[in-house]
Amino acid sequence: MNREVKTTEDGSKTLFINEMNEGYHSSHGALQEAIHVFIKNGFNLKYNCGINILELGFGTGLNLMVTISDFLEKGSLFPVHYFALEKYPVLPKEITELNYASLFDFENAEKIYRKAHECKWSTETELLPNFFLTKFETDFFQLRNIPMPGIDLVYFDCFGARVQPDLWEKPLFERVAEKMNKEGLLTTYSSKGSVRRLLKELDFLVEKKPGPPGKREMTNAIKQ
Repeated sequence: MNREVKTTEDGSKTLFINEMNEGYHSSHGALQEAIHVFIKNGFNLKYNCGINILELGFGTGLNLMVTISDFLEKGSLFPVHYFALEKYPVLPKEITELNYASLFDFENAEKIYRKAHECKWSTETELLPNFFLTKFETDFFQLRNIPMPGIDLVYFDCFGARVQPDLWEKPLFERVAEKMNKEGLLTTYSSKGSVRRLLKELDFLVEKKPGPPGKREMTNAIKQ
């Protein structure tokens, strides 16, 4: 894919795919979107003990970085095992241009960000004490074939349904649900009615939440 780095309205950067007319994050602000959807309405609600997180997909690594930042702010008392799937890894030059480490003031942010992108695929890596990353270079629909423990929190951050509608249909949500523990939380920027109906069919308790800047609503879903 031909990608270029663009600056969003909150000053943070994102990748943009011209032929798809699709960005990796909201043009209203990549950083504030990640914090609102995946931290305020995800990690903050589940991190009161050790948890397993699944991200679809890893992309630029911004969701990982905001999670690490919040993890450190909370004292890093409980272990986090972070699993991520990505079919089209970002390039070293894109990592440099995105410069996400500059958005965070925790110690060794640049080193941790680089390590997350450079570590081996399908191998658990301890990014910092009590925080472990395992990433898989694969298609999301291969999820059933990937060994991982029960998931407590899902960051469902796929490209929008306009460009990849198959990622927002029942087969993928079924695969995700199979990996989740009871009372596990799925959080996503999407507020599509069809997505909420699918999640309800799969026995999730679905709740509409206020969306990040530029978006009226988003979705939280708890596996029953």
